Amino acid sequence: MPNAAANALAAHLMTSSRIVVFTGAGISTESGIPDFRSPGGVWSKMKPIYFQEFVGSEAKRREAWTRVFSGAAGWVGKEPNAGHFAVARLIASGKASAVITQNVDNLHQASGIPDGKVIELHGNASYATCLSCGLRHELEELRPVFMERGEIPVCRNCGELVKTATISFGQQMPEEPMLRAEAETQGCDLFLVLGSSLVVTPAALFPVKAKQYGARLVILNREPTPLDEMADLVLNAEIGPTLTEAMRDLN
Repeated sequence: MPNAAANALAAHLMTSSRIVVFTGAGISTESGIPDFRSPGGVWSKMKPIYFQEFVGSEAKRREAWTRVFSGAAGWVGKEPNAGHFAVARLIASGKASAVITQNVDNLHQASGIPDGKVIELHGNASYATCLSCGLRHELEELRPVFMERGEIPVCRNCGELVKTATISFGQQMPEEPMLRAEAETQGCDLFLVLGSSLVVTPAALFPVKAKQYGARLVILNREPTPLDEMADLVLNAEIGPTLTEAMRDLN
């Protein structure tokens, strides 16, 4: 039997022509990736390493790389779930123009969405970059440097510090993704939030801006959020099954 939540969401999808999808940790918990702030989440098990600590302390850099190669945070190495694949279908159909994500797990790309359609506000944990020249480094190339030789990775081009391509606490938000997210938010007619608690700024300001620009706001999240009162539709339900069912009649 069709479910009421999916039907309500389907009505918004059907009547929209330019959807922006905004995703948080909740879409990836269905793939077995832990979120950050809930009991049992990443930050209840280990303290975040601030950007200034990473840059200023060899011990903190060693701790950070130990976490990366031990998989302690659990951010990578999982498979996309039904929610990711449903979002990929929205993009492929032309109904959705972009995905703005707070996630660093690379699962939107793994589900088939082109890199150019994914705007990563908090970076990506599946590779590393040089903090000086920006050169990309693959983790599998850095693994033996750290795990076998015990050396903290540095850039093969300029010799400066290398860090996973995530945005750490205390690190400046990347300008280009923020500008792209702003433009997509301004141009959409439906802003669809999937699995975000909407408490982390500046990312959580985009749904507010979408409403200010005249778009409808739909929030699909397991728990209430601070922005529920301004939304046109709020659904507290599982993301994968609900979005998949809502898209049953879309081409």
